[in-house]
Amino acid sequence: MDSKDTQLRIFFFPFMAQGHSIPAIDMAKLFASHGVHVSIITTPLNAPRLAKSINNSGHPGREIELLIINFPSAAVGLPDGCESLDLARTPDMFQRFFRATTMLEPEIDRILEQHRPHCLVADTFFPWTTDVAAKYGILRVVFHGTCFFSLCAAASIIANRPFDKVSSDLQPFVIPNLPHEIKLTRSQVPGFLKEEVETDFIKLYRASKEVESRCYGFLINSFYELEPAYADYYRNVMGRKAWHIGPLSLYSNVKEDKVQRGDSVSIDEHDCLKWLDSKNPNSVLYVSFGSLASLTNSQLLEIAKGLEATGQSFIWVVKKEIHDQAEWLPEGFEKRIEGKGLIIRGWAPQVLILDHRSIGGFVTHCGWNSALEGVTAGLPMVTWPNSAEQFYNEKLITDVLKIGVGVGAMHWGRAGKDLITSEVIEKAVNRVMVGEEAEGMRSRAEALGIQAREAIEEGGSSFSDLKAFFDDIRSRI
Repeated sequence: MDSKDTQLRIFFFPFMAQGHSIPAIDMAKLFASHGVHVSIITTPLNAPRLAKSINNSGHPGREIELLIINFPSAAVGLPDGCESLDLARTPDMFQRFFRATTMLEPEIDRILEQHRPHCLVADTFFPWTTDVAAKYGILRVVFHGTCFFSLCAAASIIANRPFDKVSSDLQPFVIPNLPHEIKLTRSQVPGFLKEEVETDFIKLYRASKEVESRCYGFLINSFYELEPAYADYYRNVMGRKAWHIGPLSLYSNVKEDKVQRGDSVSIDEHDCLKWLDSKNPNSVLYVSFGSLASLTNSQLLEIAKGLEATGQSFIWVVKKEIHDQAEWLPEGFEKRIEGKGLIIRGWAPQVLILDHRSIGGFVTHCGWNSALEGVTAGLPMVTWPNSAEQFYNEKLITDVLKIGVGVGAMHWGRAGKDLITSEVIEKAVNRVMVGEEAEGMRSRAEALGIQAREAIEEGGSSFSDLKAFFDDIRSRI
């Protein structure tokens, strides 16, 4: 049989964290809809979440197989069932979790030897899969889960260490050699790039970078029109073989698919949409900090006061574990905002909310999934990065695309070391929601949202890159 007629068999191995697994599952469903035989490797705890999402995809004939491996929680001293990064709630558990992921190699080896797929799409945090795949002649493609801009910025900072040349943590420096002049402070650089001690995560991160030159290529959840200078830089200057195939969240028009992305939602989507339907276009602010950021009670109190002071309608998503703590809300707050504000405790149907006509702005931690979903919805954003590559993503939103304003977060760290006052929050929200500046940002964001949808249509930039990826893999069979 000619290779162009061969059904591709592609395995996905997403990292066990919502921000990594959600786009990876979107990608798996996309590949399956193009006739690819898809299998997803996951663990017992994560399997039901994935199965629910797959079953909701609404595309007949979309066959996706789940291959279950055991996660070695006990072997590293984690509680039984701690199989997702959001469950690793202390710094020690965080390190143990990453150590556990490095112990999955024998199980992956067994699966690849048994099934021999044409390609393994493995998360960047599984660098060891490159050699395991090579052992069986299988192409290993990396999924980073972030954008070209942040990959270029991170590579420059790692190679040049410009933060070593400033005299204080808050002194700005320019990231060398990028297409735009992008400034950061040393305090905003990821802590693991500055630490001398080799933690389990730092070892893993370094390994993930060292192995990149031996990987077959990279799949990027972005679209060319969003960051053309950085897509070109990554491929032509850095020499990476990469395909942009996003925004992945756009490929499904099935409502259930949008609702059940990630955890089970903590609010009835019909009640949520009914509440939004009662509001004017572009009048509601959506506030969410993702699944990993941990804000203090005092910071949550400032957010509550700031939101109330704006006078804007809002939806505010708050993590479950602070459900019963009264200290983070001003006295009488929920009664005063009745009808004007909606607090969702837990997981929200974010894509469904962002796409609603009444949403006019988005306060985001700048995780790439959220940032791209905000772009896709055509929304101006208030940027509030915490950790990971979020400070890079903020610069793309505010300095390059000019569709957002920052609250002034200065310190990298999962717990959020900055205390942003209610006055600053109020001012930033008003800048993206009302006035001439807000209209300019909204206009630019809406234009990008249109381009995002065009990118995934037949003949669009992402559609074409997806086809090019399939053709490339087939040529290697």
